Amino acid sequence: MRGLLGKIAVVTGGLGDLGYATAQRLNEEGCKVVLVDVQADNEGKAKGINAGFVQVDISNEADVKKACDSIAANTGNAHILVNTAACFIFKGVDATGADWAQINAVNIGGTSLMAKYIVPQMRKNGGGSIINFSSVSGFIGQSNFATYNATKFAIRGLTKCWAQDLAPDGIRVNTLCPGYIYTKAFINSCEKLGLDIEEENRRASAMHLLNRQGRVEEVAAAAAFLASDDASFITGSDLLVDGGYLAK
Repeated sequence: MRGLLGKIAVVTGGLGDLGYATAQRLNEEGCKVVLVDVQADNEGKAKGINAGFVQVDISNEADVKKACDSIAANTGNAHILVNTAACFIFKGVDATGADWAQINAVNIGGTSLMAKYIVPQMRKNGGGSIINFSSVSGFIGQSNFATYNATKFAIRGLTKCWAQDLAPDGIRVNTLCPGYIYTKAFINSCEKLGLDIEEENRRASAMHLLNRQGRVEEVAAAAAFLASDDASFITGSDLLVDGGYLAK
């Protein structure tokens, strides 16, 4: 089980496609999983994989502290934190102050707040693994994506700083960077931008050397690797799961 058996894993954005797939994979490898999401679990997804669930807005510090205290009290101190939760606002120089405040509060602030209150639990366990989700958008410029890309660049910077800060505690911190993955978020983004979904899927597929978009299971497998003892000598790194997107 690669050292994952019995470990407690907290997955933000746990009801989303990437978060839920990651939670499923960690559960299959023996972890006790807690899903964290701003939405209510009306479909009973957590129950479907025998996971805990906490509804919380990760941009609200008081709520995050309460949620993390609840996880420690009801499930135990976390060994693994997977930050998949994200706000999707795609704008360029026309972005408003409200746009920046919203996306920064979730993508940067929320990721940071979850780490702030989970790290003490990891210290009690003698170590842990934090996996922050960035993107290929955290490496390149994309037209009218300034708001989103800026936060994904920032996630990579946070990861490298935290890797240095937390190494003495035995806590590894890495960034997982997917390419285009066929998810509900992808579909929703197309709709927001007024794009034809099938046409955009073909266009996105052609951007990758493997000529397709990725599957959520492939990203989840990479997350499980970074959480496991198989990655015990990896910290401060960016793991690309991008089908060769950045190699073109």
